[in-house]
Amino acid sequence: MVVRRHGCRGAVLGHVVASGLALGMLVSGCATRVVVPDGAGLRDGLRSSLSSQARPARGETDPGPAREAVRRAARALADAGGAKVRTSMETVSGGTRLTIHGSGDYDFARPIGRLTVLVPEDAAGAVEHRPITEVFTPGALFMKNRGAGVPDDKWVRLATASLADGNLLTSGATDPLAAAELLGGAREVTYMRDERVGGVRVRHYWGTIDLDRAARAAPERDRGPLSVAAKGFSGGTVAFDAYLDEQGRPRRVRHRFSVEESGRNASVSPAPSMTVVSTVELYDFGTPVDVALPAPADIYAGKVGSPRN
Repeated sequence: MVVRRHGCRGAVLGHVVASGLALGMLVSGCATRVVVPDGAGLRDGLRSSLSSQARPARGETDPGPAREAVRRAARALADAGGAKVRTSMETVSGGTRLTIHGSGDYDFARPIGRLTVLVPEDAAGAVEHRPITEVFTPGALFMKNRGAGVPDDKWVRLATASLADGNLLTSGATDPLAAAELLGGAREVTYMRDERVGGVRVRHYWGTIDLDRAARAAPERDRGPLSVAAKGFSGGTVAFDAYLDEQGRPRRVRHRFSVEESGRNASVSPAPSMTVVSTVELYDFGTPVDVALPAPADIYAGKVGSPRN
């Protein structure tokens, strides 16, 4: 249940250094492997990530309605228009925990969004990373303040369909629209109970996602990256939690992955591994969103190296 990525041209999540775990979005050649457990392993891992172990309420054990409610989440977002966004991507490796936070807004009707992503200090606590600005649009990711040799006033453009994970982990923040569209491939869905997220009553579901089905269910403009992810993840399955409000809009979506570094000496010694939990929270629906794509003249056309910090 392992997939390797060799010579990837875009950013890659998960850089392990000798002094400890430092998470970087690399923009150079690389090799990683993404491991997705199946069956009982997925279910056990997902259960362990839940903050509560509530059992389904009476009358909510039928998986059909629960599955359909989760699969409709992306359509509900498109109807909602704009929203504010918070993201987190947490890694755990060898007892070391590191979290990347992001915040911004997203217009799900256009669709286009912008996040400011904060990468924590390195493992030694000596280097402060500059905030990274990311703009998401179908088929492309634009990043500012990332990549060695890139002028401060320039953007880096990545074609998301060229990234081996379809940009699910690459930028340190799962594209909020992609996070919702993944739910279109939901299967084995269980309703847990009603809860509250940000003071709003929501219905909490957990289960697994068939990435291939998610790609087929997505709008044609978004199928490319999801199709790449479906091929890139061996087994094509991802665990999730989804918290939907009364209008069916996702207020919180969480996906859980396992990632291993595959270096040149991976065949000699075991590759270090980490757990990656990506969370997207949405609130203030109806917020006007004013996001523009970078002008062509502002996009860096030169060679991009690994970030120095």
